[in-house]
Amino acid sequence: MGTSKPQGSFVHCSVWGSLELHIHHDALAVVGAHAPDQPAILNRPHAAARAARFFVEKFPGKSLYAVKANPSPDLLRVLWDAGVTHYDVASIGETRLVRATLPAAVLCFMHPVKTASAIEEAYRDHGVRVFSLDSLEELEKIRLATTAANGGVLPEDLTLCVRLRVSSEGSELSLASKFGVDLTGAAELLQASRQVADALGICFHVGSQSMSPHAYVQALERVRAAIVDASVTVDIIDVGGGFPSIYPGMEPPALEDYFGLIDRTYESLPVSYSAELWCEPGRALCAEYNSIIVRVEKRRGSELFINDGAYGALFDAAHVGWRFPVKLLRANASEQPMEPFSFWGPTCDDMDHMEGPFELPADIKPGDFIEIGMLGAYGAAMKTVFNGFGANDVFEVSDEPMSSQYRGDRRDERVSNNVVSLR
Repeated sequence: MGTSKPQGSFVHCSVWGSLELHIHHDALAVVGAHAPDQPAILNRPHAAARAARFFVEKFPGKSLYAVKANPSPDLLRVLWDAGVTHYDVASIGETRLVRATLPAAVLCFMHPVKTASAIEEAYRDHGVRVFSLDSLEELEKIRLATTAANGGVLPEDLTLCVRLRVSSEGSELSLASKFGVDLTGAAELLQASRQVADALGICFHVGSQSMSPHAYVQALERVRAAIVDASVTVDIIDVGGGFPSIYPGMEPPALEDYFGLIDRTYESLPVSYSAELWCEPGRALCAEYNSIIVRVEKRRGSELFINDGAYGALFDAAHVGWRFPVKLLRANASEQPMEPFSFWGPTCDDMDHMEGPFELPADIKPGDFIEIGMLGAYGAAMKTVFNGFGANDVFEVSDEPMSSQYRGDRRDERVSNNVVSLR
């Protein structure tokens, strides 16, 4: 979306609605020009492109974008143009979407429990050759479905990634309960998968928003134990997602710290000489892509009634207590002290509540606009139209996101507590 496109033109965006092509400077400029009557999503393609280039250039392996974090076709194209060529899809719907948007992308079906029809279609129609699994039953399902898709002959080009259960200690959202084979069953599954796969991988997920680089070290040590126990040749180590972004009350170490520890631990694993290291960032690639403008409809003490909420882009703020950065949008900045507020969303449901606290000037009032930042991860994906709400405007802005792992203003990783100094 270049600046040469005409102002006032609109195109349809499948995730967020209608997208104005004119690029505004920031949220305040959008409010000044439009005073939007419904929530307004702000896209920052430059921020997503910067995050993608960071992973492409600095992660010591291959980065797969986890599409579930934000499936916007516009975002997918931004990441592709910035060098991300591999995409982690979790359903046949995501598979179809990415293949239609990025015909040359490499798609990896990383949900460990899939329907047979989804596996067959993914292999036959969309060129998917990488599948994740965590059980012998799933292995048999993959074998039968891909054989059917291959004219009755077992394919010789399958890459199978066995998902290992690891701890989510140190992450803000656990992913340790639902998927993953325990070490006690890993050897049998790895050996059986090796017989079917052209390339064999081991993958895991340390949990969303992991606040400690050492979580990956601990997980990789479980990988080491699984490989030794199974005595198989492993071609791929996939450390999954969990790479963090910056939110109020959550400032993680620099991402270089994570990359450094992962690289050194991976290099000591007993894997094939030609093995590859993969990761699956979702939040880390898209959190800075979006923010949202909401309007205050009512104030009741320290409670603000706004026009987006738990059933919209603020799902995480309501249901997992996630705190997002906020900013009052006024041409003349308030000089009042900051106070903690909670939010009520627009629906008639008591669950439509965001506890916060969200720090805003004490004189905030109905009719004011607020920008809520860092909503690129899961904001778009979790939106509904419950109670008739859910419509929104979309604008592109050129300013910086409220927080960033990528601007170069974070500490030098060489003097971090988590890596050995290079000085």
